[in-house]
This record gives sequence, C-alpha cells and structure tokens, in this order.
Amino acid sequence: MALKDIIPSKDKGHEWKFASIGGVTRVTINSGADIAHLNELDQKLWTVLSCPVKGLEFEEETLRLMDFDGDDKIRVNEIVATAKWLTGAVKNADKILDSEDKIGLSELNEADENGAAIIASAKRLLARLGVEKEEVTLADVADAKKALADKVKAKDDAIAATVDERPYGDNTEDAIAAVNAIKDKVSDYFMRCKLIAFDEDCHEAVDVSVEKIQAISEKNLATCSDLIADYPLARPNKEKKLFLDRGINPAWQASFDKVCTLTIAVDYPEANAIDEAQWNAIVSKLDKYVAGLTEDKTAKIESFDKETEEEAADIKLVNKFLLLYRDFYKLLKNYVVFADFYTRDKNKLAVFQAGQLYIDQRCCELCVKVTDMSKHADMAGLSGLFLIYCHCTSKVKKAEMDIVAALTDGDIDDLRVGKNAIFYDRSGQDWDATVTKIVDNPISVRQAFFSPYKKLGKFISDKITKNAADKESKKMEELTAKADTATDKIAAAPDKAADPAAKPDDKKPQMFDIAKFAGIFAAIGLALGAIGAALATLGGFITAKWYNIILLVAGVVIFVSGPSMFLAWLKLRKRNLGPVLNANGWAINAQVRVNTTFGATLTSLAKYPLVKLPDPYADKKMAWWKKSLIWLAIAVGIFCALFFTNTLKYVGLPFKKEVPEAVEPAVANERADAAEAEAVEAAEAPAAEAPAE
Repeated sequence: MALKDIIPSKDKGHEWKFASIGGVTRVTINSGADIAHLNELDQKLWTVLSCPVKGLEFEEETLRLMDFDGDDKIRVNEIVATAKWLTGAVKNADKILDSEDKIGLSELNEADENGAAIIASAKRLLARLGVEKEEVTLADVADAKKALADKVKAKDDAIAATVDERPYGDNTEDAIAAVNAIKDKVSDYFMRCKLIAFDEDCHEAVDVSVEKIQAISEKNLATCSDLIADYPLARPNKEKKLFLDRGINPAWQASFDKVCTLTIAVDYPEANAIDEAQWNAIVSKLDKYVAGLTEDKTAKIESFDKETEEEAADIKLVNKFLLLYRDFYKLLKNYVVFADFYTRDKNKLAVFQAGQLYIDQRCCELCVKVTDMSKHADMAGLSGLFLIYCHCTSKVKKAEMDIVAALTDGDIDDLRVGKNAIFYDRSGQDWDATVTKIVDNPISVRQAFFSPYKKLGKFISDKITKNAADKESKKMEELTAKADTATDKIAAAPDKAADPAAKPDDKKPQMFDIAKFAGIFAAIGLALGAIGAALATLGGFITAKWYNIILLVAGVVIFVSGPSMFLAWLKLRKRNLGPVLNANGWAINAQVRVNTTFGATLTSLAKYPLVKLPDPYADKKMAWWKKSLIWLAIAVGIFCALFFTNTLKYVGLPFKKEVPEAVEPAVANERADAAEAEAVEAAEAPAAEAPAE
C-alpha cells in the first residue's frame, strides 16, 4: 500500500470522544482503538499537520523511523501509516498507551505479517545473546548492537592481521607507485643487456647512438626530456647488471632514485648494482601483496554480508518496533492533541518545551528553541505573548543556541535587552543566557492597570533626569567658558599696581527693574487664579455629596487605566502559541491558546516569607509625629493659599463679608422726602366706595 494512499478519511465508522483542552475543543486519544482508527479521523480535526524531526525534546531516532520520505518532517499520513503498522503487530493495542520499552513475545500478533516477523527476529536476537526469556527489551537490543559491533571489529582485526603484512611498511603504497612507474623501462634495459650478451656486435644497435644525441644537441636539452626519456634507462652491458650509482638516463634519474630509496636499499642495502633476478624479486613481492590485498578485501565483504546481514536486520526490526511501541503515544499527545502541554503534571512537558529560564526573580516554563530568528522576528507579534529571546551558550557542551521564553505573569520593570539570565535544558544542564530581543505584549490585566502610571512615572523621571543633566552640562560649559575667559583676561591685562595710569572699572551693577518683571508676575497670578478656581470647583463637587470623592477617584482610574486594561483583556483572550511553533517549522492546524489562568502556571514568581527579625541596614523610618506635623503643615499651607486668595468663596467660606456701598447724603435725603410725600397722598385720598349689593 502506497504511503500517499494512507490519509485520514471522513468516514464515521469509529466513535471519537472530544474534550476542551486549552479553551479549544479537541479529539482525545484514550485507547488503542483510537490509535488503530486514526485513518478515519478527519484531518481538519488534527492539532498539528506536520512537525520537524530535529530540535524537539523527543527521541530523534524514533522520529527518523516515521519519516518515510526523509524530508525531516513528520506528516499526518506518516503518523497514520505508523499507527496501522504498530497496532497490527500487537494483540492488544491498548498496551501502546503504557509506553513501555519491553514487550512479551506472547503479546505480539503472530497472525499479522509484521508481528510474525518481529517474533522471529526477537527469538534469533535473544538466542545470539544466549538469553532464555519470553520478552524482549530495548536493553537487549543495545546488547545485540554491541555484540555485533564487537564481532565486526574482531573480523576487521583478523583481516588486518593478514592484509597488513606490508613488505615495505608504511612506504608500501609509495613503493608500488614508484616501481610501477619504471617497471617497463627496467625490463627493457635487461632485455638490451641480454642481447649484448648474446652478440656483442649488436651493442651499438641496442645502445643510444651518438648520432641521436647529436641530432638534438643544438636544441635546449631541458625541453627535450620526452625525447631523452625514449632512450634506454642506462647503458646496457654484457654483465647484465643495473648499476645504482652511475649511468642512469637523466630523464629517469628521479624516478629511479625513488625506487632505490623505497625498495632496493631495503632489500639490498650493500649492493651498488642489481641483476634481473633481484629486480624481479622486488616486483613479485609487490604484485603478491596487491593481489592478496584485493582477495582479502573481497573475502571480508562477502563474509560480513553473509554472516551479519541477518543479524543486523533482526536488530533493526526489533529496535524499530520497541522504539515506536515506547514513544508513539507520547508523540500523539503532542501531535493530534496537546495534552502534554496543558497537563498539570510538571513531569510531563510538551516536546517543544526546551527547559526553564530563570530571570528577574521568576522562572519561565514555556521556553522553545529558535531555529530561524528571521522567521521569529516576523511572526512573534502575532502570538500576543510577551516574548523574551535569549542567546544561550554552554562551555560544558561547547554549544550555542537561541531560545524564546514566554513571560505570562509578573511585571516587566527590570527587563531589558542585554540582561543576563540562566537557562536550564531538559537534562538539567545550565546555559548562560543573554536577552537579545523583547516582544512587548500584555501579561495580565493587573499589569495593564498599573502600566500607564509606571510609564508616566518613567517618562517624568527620564525627563527630569535629562533636563537636570542638560542643565548641569550647560552650566559646566558656561563656567568653563567663563573660567577660560577670565584666565585669558588676567594673562592679557597689565599689572594695575605697576601702571598708575590704569583706570578703575566704570561699570556699575544694574538695579532690579520691577516693571520688567510685571508681566511675569501677572501671568503667574492668572495661572494661580485659574488653578485655584479649578480646585475650588473640584472642592465644591467633592463637598456636595459624601460619595462624590469615590466617584471622582473611580472616574480618574477608569479614564487612565481603562483603555489599557480593555486592550490587555482583548489581547489576552487571543494569546496563541501557534505562531511561535509555526516559525520553527511546525504546521499548526488549531489554536494553542494561553489564557490568563493557564498562563499563570507557566511562570512562577519568587515568594518570600514574612521576616520579623530586625534589619540593621534598613532605611531609617520617620517618627509618626514628625510625619503628622509635615502633613499638617502641608494642609495648613494649602488652606491658607485658598483662603487668602478668596478661592474658598466657591464652597461657602468667603475671605470677608460683602459690605453694601455707602449712599451719598444728598441722595439719601431726596429718597426720604419722596417716601414721605407718597405716604401723605395715600392718607388724604378718599376711601373707595363699596360696590352695590
């Protein structure tokens, strides 16, 4: 069956169970039947569609066994194919959920082709180990691998003992090349010697003639090496001897010297000449070595293939089954569902959780290795998490890596790029970590509540510090400039004691001109008046109802912190680890939510007990009565400022009572006379007649 044909179908032959995990509804894998029917699970319901082979806290060898196409990714169809192979090989698929590294031979399904093959291989493996038992373990596989390696090494050593009888030691390979280079030329020389011994009259015919040398004598002989190389190796003689120290063709001198050094000097150290029999002995020795070497290599390969092929195949099959039997369910919990990520058991971590980062009195549990910083830089903000990127180095492991940690609780007051921390990997090894990048996102609603005030305080503090630093720098520059000017004047001015004609400085100090500052005082007065009026209005509102001050404080808090808290609440609802994993090569098919409740479990804060012992170096506290006097003085000062500016009139406490303006005497007399005349007229007027009945 082709791998491409093994894909999840939409058939509803198996009844799946679902649960809410991490705020998202997911299918659960709770039985061997669920594993056996993974091919029926709709692919849209899978949490992951592919994950990388490298960079996970998981046995990479197991992942390699499932990576059928070798693309360094574990895809859905490969998970389904593995599930089909594994569940078919066992009688009870529920045992896969136990994740054991051993299995009884009776628990394997002999009716299945794969199960029967595993049983046969396991029995042969145990027999080679000399173990009689009815179960096979990964420890047995490790012992079998070691035994096979020892057997191969023993064969290699035995073959090397026969093959490595090199006639000329470490120089044997060089000697073979050197002898082969002049072998034909030496054979030609000895044949010429034989012809001269047969008939001395042919000496001139087989030797190099003077005419040949004369023909090229007018040329640059250094460029005629090819022609000279065609001449005999040496001057042939009837004694049939090849002299080592004279008469060698210049074109062949270097090659011949090399042969003498590597072979002739070894076999015949005292000789100044060799005959054909001695030369043939050297050639025969090397030819025999080469032939024996080839035969031994062939024998080694054939013997190894014949004796160890079946043993290696048995080890491979049993090892594959036991690794998948132990690790497959763990992978499913991190693939189909993210059960290990959302579990409350601290001993069970997701395969992408790399370790713990300790920084700023907290421990970040959600740390992921970063394989590509450029991808993370593009996708980090999409997660909605507060992310801390760190570069980690380990002198013990002599390695470096990048990680990203999610901060899900606490404050961020002292976090900054360049801050040092300690990272512990899953094995407990510590790494030096340095913060390289921070992606700022809300951590909690509580942190968002205080965030505006902290930002405002930091802004004001930075402004004050900057202004103070600028003024200090400016003052120092002015003082330095004045000092330089004064020094220059003193140096340039003549001595007044020595010069009676020198006149005193006529400049006089200018008097304080109050008119000049009248505008400034007026502006300050207006500002104080406006502030006083505003405070008075505010005071009137506060004193109108007892609960107005509560409403005022609540309004200020809502106005300042409300928007920040609302935005934080929106982002916290959407926090998703998916973009972080996608940047590492995962194909996440569902949301991996990290809400506030779950996020609080991923970051632990330092907690200190209440210390009652005296601290000799603690800051000295001010006595309560001194604090009371200070606050009383402040309150009195504020009251006096409001009272004497007549600002308290807005709340019913005027500075002085209003007195009606005095009426001039003449006007008062006229008013009195008019009133008296009106009274007389009213008295003299006849009474009005009563109306008729």
